[in-house]
Amino acid sequence: MLPQRVLSAAVGIPVIVVLVLIGGVPYAFAVAMVLALAALEFYAATDPETSATSPTHPRLRRASPSLFGQRLPAFAGCAGVALLVVAAYEGLDELTGVLAGLIAGIFLILIVRQEARTGLRDWLWVVAGVAYIGFLGSHLVLLRDLDDGGDWVFVAVFATFVADTAAYFAGRALGRRQIAPAVSPGKTVEGGIAGLVAGFIAVFLLVWGTGVDVDELKLVPLALLLPVVAVVGDLGESLIKRGAGVKDASDLVPGHGGFLDRLDSILFTTPLVYYFVIWVVL
Repeated sequence: MLPQRVLSAAVGIPVIVVLVLIGGVPYAFAVAMVLALAALEFYAATDPETSATSPTHPRLRRASPSLFGQRLPAFAGCAGVALLVVAAYEGLDELTGVLAGLIAGIFLILIVRQEARTGLRDWLWVVAGVAYIGFLGSHLVLLRDLDDGGDWVFVAVFATFVADTAAYFAGRALGRRQIAPAVSPGKTVEGGIAGLVAGFIAVFLLVWGTGVDVDELKLVPLALLLPVVAVVGDLGESLIKRGAGVKDASDLVPGHGGFLDRLDSILFTTPLVYYFVIWVVL
């Protein structure tokens, strides 16, 4: 498990760095592809007709839900996620406008299919994935398009990685008291504290290393909040997987599970950094 995690990181981190440095269409395209796959993972795990969330489905832990044999609403949601990334490339106004259109458009698809009995359930399911993965994840593009946006993406992504990694290793070595045993038995108080400290330090080091011009005192709230928000994102996905009866979102990323398993915290920390930059820094 650990060698696979290290190998995935050794391959993935340079790719992330290059894409962030390039920016533009290649970066947005990569974000769209990754988020679309994460959306497929989400829909496969949580489909109310086939997952453990269904009242008629036995609550058995399944390792890797099938991604490509899903129902039409799941693929509509996946397309909506990719469309939100395209809209984010144009700006925040376009992103929110497309999100509003998708909320109505998904209703239209279900109306045309005359899904009267399951329409509300499926609408809530699809919109949840679009908002959770598509809207939050599109902030990776919004953030990159700001002044010094590439540097701030590095701060958001790698400070989150540092916090998650510190929590993982400290939890394995020192963890005794569980944070939320019913949601994620592996998350411990000791690991959480290590993640908070490491994430706090990482924010300052990454800002200093990238050369972003921002007052250190202004960074304190971000450095305090980012690792906390990362924990919320991590536990949030654990809550989804626990309710769906799956261990990992998929097996697409060796040693880590699926793309959603790697994005869970970043989906929350990136919007935090984005709004910190536009409200505090700019």
